[in-house]
Amino acid sequence: MDPLMIAAAAGMRSRMEALEMLANNLANAATAGFKLDRESYSLYVAEEALNPALAGEAPLPGLLPVIEKHWTDFRQGALVATGNPTDLALSGPGFFVVEGPHGPLYTRNGALRWSSEGVLVTAEGYPVRAAGGGRIRSSGVGTLEVTPEGELRQGGQAIGRLEIVTFAAPERLEKAGGGYFRSAEAPAPASGYVIEQGKIENSNVSAPESAVRLINVLRQFEMLQRAVMLGGEMNRRAIEELARVNP
Repeated sequence: MDPLMIAAAAGMRSRMEALEMLANNLANAATAGFKLDRESYSLYVAEEALNPALAGEAPLPGLLPVIEKHWTDFRQGALVATGNPTDLALSGPGFFVVEGPHGPLYTRNGALRWSSEGVLVTAEGYPVRAAGGGRIRSSGVGTLEVTPEGELRQGGQAIGRLEIVTFAAPERLEKAGGGYFRSAEAPAPASGYVIEQGKIENSNVSAPESAVRLINVLRQFEMLQRAVMLGGEMNRRAIEELARVNP
């Protein structure tokens, strides 16, 4: 494979990764609390580029485009009023803590509900953790009231306080699907946040922006694909011409 086709193929691969990421962002544009992913591009530097003596008679391209890493944009999404007293939105830093199937999970999605057992849970049924551990249970009497600090009261009686946490390095959080994150590092209590009752935080994905980027990356992919086809056609013609000259 010649240098043109190698460079074009490397570009196609990086664009395919970008397309998958953008498609996932768009698919979760309506997922409450979802945080969009972005990519950082870099160049792969081949050893031949650093030491030309290793390249031989037909040197391969020393610099190839690659996606260095994906990173999550944790900017806050828009807060939307729902009127549901168990819908809670975090304004400011922090994450809700829930009891996932395999350990604690962290989320900005505050679309909560009462389970049949009277426990405050997420839409998936994961119990929401109270500050200091444990679960938050309904008293069964009166309307739920939530203070900006995260204290829950029902019928004038305190029934718990939400555990809101933060991380020193949120970029190390691992996505667990559905707007959830997991972490190998212990969180710390968050501060500077406000709980807004009767609201939820929308995804921070801008559907129009993501759609435009998706189209642009798709066009780049098609251009690189044509370059590969052109390179293959040029190689075919060269071989046929050589065969005619040297029968």
